[in-house]
Amino acid sequence: MDRDFLLYTKTARKLFHEAAGEPIFDYHCHLSPREIAEDRRFTDLASMWLGGDHYKWRVLRANGVDEAFITGNAEPYDKFLAWADTAPRLIGNPLYHWTHLELQRYFNIDDTLNRESAPAIWKAANDRLQNDPELSVRGIFKKFKVYALGTTDAPEDSLEWHAKIADTGKSTAGGAAGEASTKVLPSFRPDRALNMEKPDFAAYIAQLGRAAGKKIEQLTDLLAVLHDRLDLFDKMGCRAADHGLEYMPFEAAADGSTGSTWEKEVSGTFSRVLAGEKVDGRAAESYKTFLLTFLAEEYHDRQWAMQLHLGVIRNTNSRAFRELGPDTGFDAVHDHPVAAKLARFLDTLETRDKVPKTILYSLNINDFYPLATIMGSFQGKIPGKMQLGSSWWFLDHKDGMEAQMKLLGNVGLLSAFVGMLTDSRSFLSYPRHEYFRRILCNLIGTWAEDGEIPADFALLSGMVRDISFGNIRTFLEKV
Repeated sequence: MDRDFLLYTKTARKLFHEAAGEPIFDYHCHLSPREIAEDRRFTDLASMWLGGDHYKWRVLRANGVDEAFITGNAEPYDKFLAWADTAPRLIGNPLYHWTHLELQRYFNIDDTLNRESAPAIWKAANDRLQNDPELSVRGIFKKFKVYALGTTDAPEDSLEWHAKIADTGKSTAGGAAGEASTKVLPSFRPDRALNMEKPDFAAYIAQLGRAAGKKIEQLTDLLAVLHDRLDLFDKMGCRAADHGLEYMPFEAAADGSTGSTWEKEVSGTFSRVLAGEKVDGRAAESYKTFLLTFLAEEYHDRQWAMQLHLGVIRNTNSRAFRELGPDTGFDAVHDHPVAAKLARFLDTLETRDKVPKTILYSLNINDFYPLATIMGSFQGKIPGKMQLGSSWWFLDHKDGMEAQMKLLGNVGLLSAFVGMLTDSRSFLSYPRHEYFRRILCNLIGTWAEDGEIPADFALLSGMVRDISFGNIRTFLEKV
C-alpha cells in the first residue's frame, strides 16, 4: 500500500497524482451534527475506530469474537486487541485496505495491524489523538479538504446543531486549522412517515406533529406538516433527501388512478391506521407510493436531489435485534424486483413534469442494469439529472465500484457521475474517497493504455476531477 497502490499503469498513476486531489463532497453520511458542532476529540482509538461501525462488527463476529468485545462493555483496549486479532484475517475484504489507509492517513503509521504490532499502534495513535490539532472533528475536515458533507436527519429534527455549526462557520470563516469552514448540510430522511406497516407508525405521526407544533389528525395535516418541515430544511441549506427503502413501492388507487380518487382512498387509509385499525399490504403500499410521490414533487420544486436506497432487508436476526437494536450489523441484501415499480413511479412524476434530480442506489448488484437503463428514460434538461449511485455498503469494494462504473460507461455517461460517498458513521472514513479515486484512475488509465480511449491527459484529467468533486458540487447547487 505505497504511493502507487491500486494504480497499475503509468497513465493511472499520472491521473491520480495530478488530477485526483480535489476536495471531498461527502454528500451522504451518518455523522453526528452534534459531534461536529462540539468539535469532538476522541479519547482513544477504539472509540473512534470501532464505535458504531457495523462493517467491523460483522467481521468481528465472523471471527468468533464475543459480543462483549464488539458492542458490549469490554475495555476499549481489549476491543482494539480483538480488532487487531481480526485484521490479519481480512485479506480479500476492503476493510483490510481501509484499516491500513486509516492508520497511514490519520496517524502516519505504516505498520500492518496484528496482535504483535497492536501495543505500539495503540500508544502512537492515542498520543496523536490527544495532542494533534488535526484530529479533532474540524481538524479532520481541514486535513482531508472536506468541502461539504450531507448528514442524515429526520423531519422532526430541530436542526439546532446545524444552526450552531452554521453560526460557528460565519464567525470563523477563513480562520485557522480546526475552525468550521466545511459546509454541513442536513438531508431530509422521512422513512418513518412512509412506513405505515410498522407498529409504531401512529406514535411516530404524533411525535412529528409535536415537533411541528401541530396536531396531525388526517392526511392533509401530514402533508402540511411535511411541507413546513421541508421549508425549514431548505432554509438550513438542505439540498438532498434520502429514502431507505426495502423495496421500490408502487401501488395506485384501487381503480389504478393517480389523481383525486387516489388521494381520497389514501386519506381514508391514513385515518383508519391512526385510529388503530390494521390495513392490508396493498393499502399500505398505496399510501407509501402516494406520500413518496408528494415528497418527490416537493423536492423537484426546491431543486433538491432525491436519493433512493433500495434492496436492503433489515434486522434479519430477530434475537440480535431485540438485544442490540437496529444498525448493529444484521442487515443484508434483498432481492425484490425493482424495474416495473420504479418505472411506473418515475413515469407518474414525469406526467406531471415533476421528476427531481435523482440518485438511484441498490445493494443488489443484479439491480444495476435495470436502474441504469430506466433512469436513462428520464434524463433531460440537467446534465446527469438521473444518477446510478456509487456502489454502496456491501458493494463499496473494488469489484463493486468497477462494475458500477463500467456499467454506467456502457449505458450512460460515466463522465457525468457524481462519484463517491462514505455512507459512514465514522470520522475515520475519508480515505474511502482516496480508495475510490485510485480505482477510478486505474480504470480510466487502463482503458487509455489499452487504446480503448484517447491518451488525452487534459480530457481524462478533467473527467477525474469532475467525478471526484465537480459533478456533485454542480448537481446539488440550485440553479
